[in-house]
Amino acid sequence: MSWTEERSALCAKLWADGLSASQIAAELGGVTRNGVMGKVHRMGLSGRAKAPSSSSPRPRKARSSGGMFRVSRPSMRANTALALEPDGYEPEPEMLGIPVEQRKTLLQLAEDTCRWPVGDPGSGDFFFCGGEAAKSLPYCAYHSRVAFQPLAAYRREHRPFRG
Repeated sequence: MSWTEERSALCAKLWADGLSASQIAAELGGVTRNGVMGKVHRMGLSGRAKAPSSSSPRPRKARSSGGMFRVSRPSMRANTALALEPDGYEPEPEMLGIPVEQRKTLLQLAEDTCRWPVGDPGSGDFFFCGGEAAKSLPYCAYHSRVAFQPLAAYRREHRPFRG
């Protein structure tokens, strides 16, 4: 329905009486709440002060001074490789540890070869490990130990203090 003079006048009267836009839309019929809001805005009718809420604002609870305190967690990004390594285990530099004849390109990989990437994929000296893959894993035994770390031991060692 279009906004006729009578409908606009009724809308203004209902607005002044304090009805909501949804209630006015239901009263007029054929118009949505947003349509009523647009018409009220175009007619320049004043906004209304909010009706006082039926409930008073709840007072905030006072915080106790003791009990709980925050302990900062160690950064997960900082020294992640060192934190996840088992005690006394230092990986060798990979470029030197993989024989040249074992190294594979992407097209040379097979089901039984290690798919551990070595180097920057954008550089010319990028390759895959190519060693014999461990049973049902995509990596050789060495790279499987690097890739799949036992998380429970790490969490136990780096548990935040709860005292």
